[in-house]
Amino acid sequence: MYYLQNQSSVRYIPLCILNAKGYIIFLMKNFLKWKTKILGFTLIELMIVIAILGVLTAMISGNFITSLKKGRDARRKGDLEQIQRALEMYYEDKKAYPTFIFPFGGKFCETAACAATEKVYMQKVSNDPISSKSYEYVSSDGTNYKMYACLENNQQILPYSSVLTPPTLTLTCTTQCYLQDGIAPANCIYGISSPNTTP
Repeated sequence: MYYLQNQSSVRYIPLCILNAKGYIIFLMKNFLKWKTKILGFTLIELMIVIAILGVLTAMISGNFITSLKKGRDARRKGDLEQIQRALEMYYEDKKAYPTFIFPFGGKFCETAACAATEKVYMQKVSNDPISSKSYEYVSSDGTNYKMYACLENNQQILPYSSVLTPPTLTLTCTTQCYLQDGIAPANCIYGISSPNTTP
């Protein structure tokens, strides 16, 4: 008697039952067994794959959140520089800096009222990317000004060599950054000012 080895099983099929009807019955009985052996995954394999995906997700999401913070901080610095250019245009016209607090998110005009006939220096004054925060502008007598923003990324080094002591501000910065001279962490306040003073 001759035997035919099945490729997906260690069983041998006697040739005497390999007529059409017998072979079909044999296949129907064993088809589900062969299919599950070929296509199935074990629980251990699935758990390992899920664990690997979880570790990769945790690593990527940490870097992604840091990148978002860095992007928002770059925008804050760029916003303050744009406002600084508008303030210098105002100074060229008025020979003084505005003492009123112009609305962040609104128009910057000759006066706080911003009447229709007034010159507009900035159509929309930029505001902090996070809606619950805002920038701060300080000018007591119009001879100089200072502007401040809170930064989020605590991995950066602020461009100051000593602790920044801004005037009394309404900004509340909870992030701590390092200064250039390596002094212990200070509030992450980024400041710019008119050319005749320092932040």
